[in-house]
Amino acid sequence: MNMKKITSMTMLWTLVVLILNSLILYVVPEGRVSYWADWRFLGLTKTHWGEQHTTVGFLFLFAGLLHIYYNWKPILAYMKNKARQVKVFTVPSNIGLALTVIFVVGTYFSIPPMSTIVNISEHFKDAAAQKYGEPPYGHAESSSLKMFTKRESLDFDKSMELLEAAGIKVSGPKATLKEIATDNNSSPQHIYEIIKPASELSLEAVPNTGAVEFPDAPKSGWGNKKLSVVCSEYGLELYDIIKKLADKGISAEADAKIKEIAAENDLEPMGLFEVLHEIVNMTVN
Repeated sequence: MNMKKITSMTMLWTLVVLILNSLILYVVPEGRVSYWADWRFLGLTKTHWGEQHTTVGFLFLFAGLLHIYYNWKPILAYMKNKARQVKVFTVPSNIGLALTVIFVVGTYFSIPPMSTIVNISEHFKDAAAQKYGEPPYGHAESSSLKMFTKRESLDFDKSMELLEAAGIKVSGPKATLKEIATDNNSSPQHIYEIIKPASELSLEAVPNTGAVEFPDAPKSGWGNKKLSVVCSEYGLELYDIIKKLADKGISAEADAKIKEIAAENDLEPMGLFEVLHEIVNMTVN
C-alpha cells in the first residue's frame, strides 16, 4: 500500500465531511432550541453533527500530521529564500501568517468581513429560534414532568389528562419531557404545547402600567429578544421603558436586541434584566 496516497485521500475525504459539518453547524439552531424542538437534519441531531465534527476533525488532524511528514522536503523548499537558506518567515509564509492573524484579530474585534460571517450565522440561529420557539427555561427538556409542571405553574393531573387525550403515553411523573417525547416520536416542545392549557395562572394586570408580573429571573433566550418584544410580552409601555432606561444612562432602541443594548452600554444581558426589573418594580410600587 502507498501510505502517501492513502494519507492524501484521507485528508481529501475528511475535508469534504468537515466542510459539510461546518456548514450544518454554521446554521444549526442554538442548543436550547435544537434540544427543545428535537431539531434534526438528515436524521441527525445537533449533538450527532457536533460529535461527528470532532471525531472527523481528529482524523483530519492525524492525516495532516502524516501529510507533513511525507511532504517535509517540499515544505522545506517553500521555506527557502533565493539563497536556498531555510527561513520560517519567507514571503509566502508571511502572507499566510498575516491572513491568519487578520482573521483571528478581526473576529475578536468584530471587524468586517469576519463580523459579517458571524452575524449571518446568528441570523440563521435567530430565525430558527422564531420558527421552533424557545424553551421556558434552560434544559427544560431534561426536567421531569412533575418538576416541569410545577415550575410552569401547570396542574399536574390536568396535564396528565391532556396527554392521555392526545394519545401520549407517559411512564410516570418522573419521566422527563425528553423521554416522553422520544417514547412517542415527538419533541419536548410538542409535549409542552399539549399541556399548556393546564395553566393554573391567570395573567393579572399591574395597576397603572397594564403590565403582567415581571419575572424575577429571565427566561431562556432573553438576550436574543428585542426590547419591543419584551415590552409587548409583559404589557409594558415601550417608550416609557426607553425613557426610564435613558434616565439611568442606558441608551436603547425599540428594535434592538437585549444583548445588543447591553453590549452598547457595557452591560451583560443579565445586568440589563436587573435594571428593567428594578424599573418595573418601581413603577408598580
